[in-house]
Amino acid sequence: MIAAKRRVPTGRATRIAAVTALAVFIVLGWFIVGIPANLSRGKEVRIFIRKGASFREAADSLAASQLVSSSRLFALYARARGTDRTLRWGTYILHDAMSWEQVITSLRLGRGVVHSLTIPEGWTIAQIKPALADALDLVPDSIEAAVRDTALLHRLDIPTPTLEGYLFPDTYMFADRTTARDAIHTMVYRFEHEWKPQWDSILPRIKLKRHDIVTLASIVESEVRRGEERPVVAAVYLNRLHAGMALQADPTVTYALGRRPGRVLFVDLKVKSPYNTYIHSGLPPGPIGAPGAASLAASLMPAKVPYRFFVAAADGHHEFRRTYAEHLEAIRMVRQKGMPDSTRQSADSTTKAAVPKLKTP
Repeated sequence: MIAAKRRVPTGRATRIAAVTALAVFIVLGWFIVGIPANLSRGKEVRIFIRKGASFREAADSLAASQLVSSSRLFALYARARGTDRTLRWGTYILHDAMSWEQVITSLRLGRGVVHSLTIPEGWTIAQIKPALADALDLVPDSIEAAVRDTALLHRLDIPTPTLEGYLFPDTYMFADRTTARDAIHTMVYRFEHEWKPQWDSILPRIKLKRHDIVTLASIVESEVRRGEERPVVAAVYLNRLHAGMALQADPTVTYALGRRPGRVLFVDLKVKSPYNTYIHSGLPPGPIGAPGAASLAASLMPAKVPYRFFVAAADGHHEFRRTYAEHLEAIRMVRQKGMPDSTRQSADSTTKAAVPKLKTP
């Protein structure tokens, strides 16, 4: 006779299954939530969560960047915790060693959100302010106060009322809720970092202060379209300064007019401003934009050339000349190359009248 198989009471079996499932869930949960996707630690990962993105879309991005091992399980975990509806969009910088719990918290609270801002070479404070306000959601007045920080002006020995020229052009990653003061300080610190210590030893030899070099470099930055011409353009301006000639730099006129660098008319040359280098000798009071490292270096170490004049051609390069007569000929040549044959003869006859008389030593 075969003995009947002993049956486990239904209620007891259910309890055993529940306890077993719970134990498995706890073990798996600890493994999934507590253990990072990557145990190498220390590697930063940049990820962008677009505005309006669903949590599942964010989970897919996290999985693609190997911040989580499974987008589906991560989304299920967030749903179970009720955190799949609290997501802040933006660009995040996270670490590949973060646990799922840490990733969830970052997305919920916006921890690790950064704002990218690129300041091109030559930009003025007037151009930087709206870009900074838009990137960091700042009040314009707070930026205006920050660029007039008297402590920074004193530390940098800047005689002008703002930090024009000292907000170094670069791409910045600002943390969420960065203040205007902190953002401006970061740009100034970048300038101080880029200014090489050995450059200070050059200043006494050329009898210029750092503020003079930053000012000159800002003009060079606005003039050049080809990087290799920076040392030559800087040399032209320094040659004119040493000869007692007015700089007659068009970018200083557009700056005085509150415009971006571009075409300058004869009527513009009469603008009454200390930045108008057609009517005021020497360098202007301060920079007319933010020069990059290449323009700073070119102004400190210009080319050894005798030129005192240059004219821009249509393709962006400059024709450099030593004398005013040679300069007039260069202007005629440049204009002829850019004109139809039918208009070249009339252009030749008006070249001298079209060029303002330059002071020569």
